[in-house]
Amino acid sequence: MGRAFEFRKERKFKRWSQMSKVFTRLGKEIVMAVKAGGPDPSNNSRLRTIIQNAKGASMPKDRIEAAIKRASNKDEKDYEEIVYEGYGPYGVAVIIETSTDNINRTVANIRSYFTKSSGSLGTSGSVSFMFDKKAVFRFAQADLDMEELELELIDYGLDEIAENEGEIFVYTAFEDFGKMQSALEEKHIEIINADFQWFPATTVELSEEHEEEINKLIERLEEDDDVNQVFTNVA
Repeated sequence: MGRAFEFRKERKFKRWSQMSKVFTRLGKEIVMAVKAGGPDPSNNSRLRTIIQNAKGASMPKDRIEAAIKRASNKDEKDYEEIVYEGYGPYGVAVIIETSTDNINRTVANIRSYFTKSSGSLGTSGSVSFMFDKKAVFRFAQADLDMEELELELIDYGLDEIAENEGEIFVYTAFEDFGKMQSALEEKHIEIINADFQWFPATTVELSEEHEEEINKLIERLEEDDDVNQVFTNVA
């Protein structure tokens, strides 16, 4: 019973830790969006999208409002969005999206994670040519007709549409994000989450042992407060 209790406690701690990291990342994104386009979501599509994502992630309303207010303060620090690329062990391509207020700290940390994993941090473009960057929208299926919706969204850059456990996922090219967002909003579809993801053009197969090593690198990267998302070309 004692072991079971400790396991549940550890799992709960991990869940709260992950949620806290998500809220921190969303808070940074709100700050960047407000500084770039102002605090009014009706006139700032980027901020509108992030608020939707924050609600979809169950971020408390008061925390969202506090982030917007904080961003309006001229003394609030600025963040930069930087994408790092590199190779992990066994030639695995890795893309890391970050938002940071200290580039020197971030790049030093990421380089050390690669080095500890027998990998190497590359230059811009060293692995991104192996990936396609796409916009992904997620929303509840509700009473939407998939075939009808697919036909309606083709003119707005629809690349692919899929359904999973009562939710619909719409994929578009990176440059069609704004067009698709407007189309979904005009159809009064409540978007749960909208973001960008990197999809590998080809993947590499690894043994279970080698995949564990890659997962350790990914864990190190994802635990860093400056890292938002990590993508690889592992099958």
